[in-house]
Amino acid sequence: MTDLQMSLIGAAGVFVAGVFAYNKWQEHKAKKSVERAFASEHDDVLLRPGDIVRSEPTLDINPAPVAADAPAPVPVPAAPGAPAASPAPGAARADDSPVAPSAPVAPVVPVAPVELITPAAEQATSLVDPLIDVLIPLALEAPVRGDKILPILHTLRHVGNKPVHFIGLHVNGDWEPIVHGGVYTKLQAGVQMASRTTALNELEYSELVTRLRAVADDIGAEPEIPDMIEVMGESRTLHRFVAGHDAQLGVNLMSYGAPWSIATLIGALEKQGFDVRPDGRYIMPDGDGGQLFTLTTNVTLGADTTSRLTLLLDVPCVAPARNGFGAMLDCARALVGRLDAVIVDDSDQPLTDQALNEINSQVLDFYQEMDAADIPAGSTRAMRLFS
Repeated sequence: MTDLQMSLIGAAGVFVAGVFAYNKWQEHKAKKSVERAFASEHDDVLLRPGDIVRSEPTLDINPAPVAADAPAPVPVPAAPGAPAASPAPGAARADDSPVAPSAPVAPVVPVAPVELITPAAEQATSLVDPLIDVLIPLALEAPVRGDKILPILHTLRHVGNKPVHFIGLHVNGDWEPIVHGGVYTKLQAGVQMASRTTALNELEYSELVTRLRAVADDIGAEPEIPDMIEVMGESRTLHRFVAGHDAQLGVNLMSYGAPWSIATLIGALEKQGFDVRPDGRYIMPDGDGGQLFTLTTNVTLGADTTSRLTLLLDVPCVAPARNGFGAMLDCARALVGRLDAVIVDDSDQPLTDQALNEINSQVLDFYQEMDAADIPAGSTRAMRLFS
């Protein structure tokens, strides 16, 4: 047998094996589709309305036009104290007398009141945020229950150090975090594009796409993956903003005389309002479960004395309304009298009131820049980026 004949036989064998593998793959895909459609554990959520809790309907801010020959709507009695509604141009009165409009009237577009935004919808927006997250829609083959998909979604929580979140369109029409008992017709995934340390990179995004496709296959969904080049550009732009606004302000206290005993210092700081943590951190609480600023002793945890304290404000993480810098200065001035200390800069030079006022002015400018970027200091969005 010649070499040519051997080559042809080998090529034919590879071709037959390829056709066989392709047919088996197609058979596997068809089998999975049939299993999902006819599996015994499949929930027909639309035939079990008793399990669905619907919220109050929201206003349609883009009402469909009414046909000219459509029947007149049935009048609804106004709520007590509400002004009476004026008849629409051309509408009939109760006595069937037509009313001709005296002038063209611009259509009124109703605006949904703030009260209609449910807490769940607000939480969904904070978890999958179009400004700081890559949004990936997931089209479902059929409505799904949160109980069924939550264990699968929990397998994808991070890529690198970037958090991944999922929200769902509930049958009541609201986007919300996926919860037990919820029934969802659409899903959306979001991965944060930047953090304090890095921007989302190509490796992390590739990992996300690979793992998300596996998750989508398990829950019967089809992801709509955004273009990587566009995502990388947006991620780098966002990270540049974060890096340029990662501001921390420190105020130092230096002892006038002998170093302070740590044991005595802890008592003084607790009286000042600090929360002394077991790991040696000193936190000034904001009254709502968060923190205004922190304090460090500038020595190791087992040290007996220190002659220098540093109060530190994480500027983008404290809302302007809390006046974090002003509160930190007030605390520093109170400790000056309590501990016989002086307020100094990083070079141990005393800080004058004029210098402190200039710093405060810079802080106010910083807050304006954060607001202009739609990332207000202390907001959920800022806390996610600067955590």
